[in-house]
Amino acid sequence: MLPPFDPWLTSLVSADVAVASHAREEALAGRRSQRLASLLNSAVRGSTLYRKLLAGRDPACLRLEELPIAHKADLMCQFEDWVTDPALWLDALRRFASDPSCIADPFLGRYVVWESSGSGGEPGLFVQDGRAMAVYDALEFWRGPTLQRMANPWSLGERVAFVGATGGHFASMVSIERLRRLNPALTGGLCSISFLQPACDWVAELDALAPTIVATYPSVAVLLAQERLAGRLKTLPREVWTGGENLTAATREHLQQALHCRVTNSYGASEFLALAGECRFGSLHLNSDWAILESVDDRGREVPAGEAGATTLLTNLANHVQPLIRYDLGDRVTRRAAPCACGSHHPVIDVQGRDDDMLALGRSDARVVRIPPLAVSTVLEDDAGLFDFQLEQQGPCNLLLRTGLQGKAADSSLQRARTVLSAFLVRQGADGIHIRCLSGETGRCGRSGKVQRVVVRLETPAGVR
Repeated sequence: MLPPFDPWLTSLVSADVAVASHAREEALAGRRSQRLASLLNSAVRGSTLYRKLLAGRDPACLRLEELPIAHKADLMCQFEDWVTDPALWLDALRRFASDPSCIADPFLGRYVVWESSGSGGEPGLFVQDGRAMAVYDALEFWRGPTLQRMANPWSLGERVAFVGATGGHFASMVSIERLRRLNPALTGGLCSISFLQPACDWVAELDALAPTIVATYPSVAVLLAQERLAGRLKTLPREVWTGGENLTAATREHLQQALHCRVTNSYGASEFLALAGECRFGSLHLNSDWAILESVDDRGREVPAGEAGATTLLTNLANHVQPLIRYDLGDRVTRRAAPCACGSHHPVIDVQGRDDDMLALGRSDARVVRIPPLAVSTVLEDDAGLFDFQLEQQGPCNLLLRTGLQGKAADSSLQRARTVLSAFLVRQGADGIHIRCLSGETGRCGRSGKVQRVVVRLETPAGVR
């Protein structure tokens, strides 16, 4: 089954994105204004939730800051009232997203569906129609080195490996499978590798594929660099594409020296795939013709350029099926005051997203097992069904798993989570790990303002490799 794809619409949107890539701020502002008015009109017509919120008000006269802030948990509780298509039912979507064999299948014959992680305590389901996908495709093709570049016939020689969570309806997996179906010629050069298996296994898969491009998270890329420096990873990609976590300048330099390749970063979310792409100077430019980001303080007031807010609000101008208007992303974003030397009029942003730590388990007399934080989160969410948690490493072989849940439900969830996590760690080669559980206690926030899902609070012992 082919997923939604409209060649004519995609061509029109692509042409606009190409022109807007070099547009001045006045032209970008005009596009935003027109698209926001169109989004609000669609929301009022089709969404019961927004029809009530905006009752008696003219969408054309509304200022964005006058609208309420939206939160994922609240919206998911009102899903049928939120969406603009009455045929979309949350229970049916959940059943669909629980079946791995349906990844990239068109839901109701016309929608692309993916799920987000529960990093904010509540997993989300996001529905895109052909128009939204045309926008994402065009932005990724024109403004970033992403998987959509593989649609270019001149890039058929590329071999791309995505290293991450491969079993669910996550945006990355849906995008990969969708691209395979739309262009079967890419099947042999586009693969996904699970980071839930021991490092030696996914390193062997990478060496067997010898990819020219590796797409993954910064923490996993650091593991790749360590495996390369230790002589266990033989392949050398031409490029590494990172996203989903913070990429510091020091980490980028380390990766480029260890892997002898270019490292390119991007910023996206399940709520909007292609929020920002890197220019040749390494600056992240917001795709401000299709997405509005408001960096706000803890009272919801916009902060000035150069200052990081408490959180960031997203307005997605492309998705009219599931209106995301002043939606709390949870990231801390700073808009730079000075223009970029590349000449683009798209704003430059600095992002503090996930800042979880990598587990390093084992004592100094044995080889330490390093496990990416996203792998741990995936196991606890998908296999144990625990979303409200923080895992803290307190010693070489000691972990504390805490949750804000209370009562019998918390005890049952923690027992299941400890069993699942212990089995996962053993498969990774980390034996003898003691996991202590604590309920009724929320996790501590990191630099990004989000609760860190995985945090290490110990000094690395001397002699640990």
